[in-house]
Amino acid sequence: MSQRAAGTVLETAQLTLEPLHPEHAPEMVQVLAPPGLYEFTGGLPPGLEVLTHRYILQSGGDPSGAQLWLNWVFRTRNTGSAAGFVQATVDAGSSTADLAWVVGEEHQGRGYATEAAQAMVDWLIRQGVVRFSASIHPANVPSAAVAARLGLTRTGLLDPDGEEIWKLN
Repeated sequence: MSQRAAGTVLETAQLTLEPLHPEHAPEMVQVLAPPGLYEFTGGLPPGLEVLTHRYILQSGGDPSGAQLWLNWVFRTRNTGSAAGFVQATVDAGSSTADLAWVVGEEHQGRGYATEAAQAMVDWLIRQGVVRFSASIHPANVPSAAVAARLGLTRTGLLDPDGEEIWKLN
């Protein structure tokens, strides 16, 4: 798999997952604006300049080539509105992907995180990825539910940020 693979559009029943591009930043600033999204991860909502710069870096790929940075913004098919993003950091040497997902507050509770993350995982499996992990704050019940629906299980181990590592082998 190559960074070029990040250009794949994914479709689900409710969502279209678009490969991340800096032009997504103006719309995603609004999706990522509610401070409640940072309850478990910390930090503050990014402004347009910060998010544009972040998206330029993320869409360019890991300069070392040791990882593939795969990111998708997902939109609801019924409205075309951006609702969140999913990402996978794939270790090129071990076919392992670390997963993450964020759903804007106004779109939460509709199954979008699970649907988008499952589409990403299914696509990654077709690309040869065989192991998956996610780091989830122990109090983040909704993200833990998404991880469980994806088939990941708790390891009982914490990462350096105090988040629990979930795995699927």
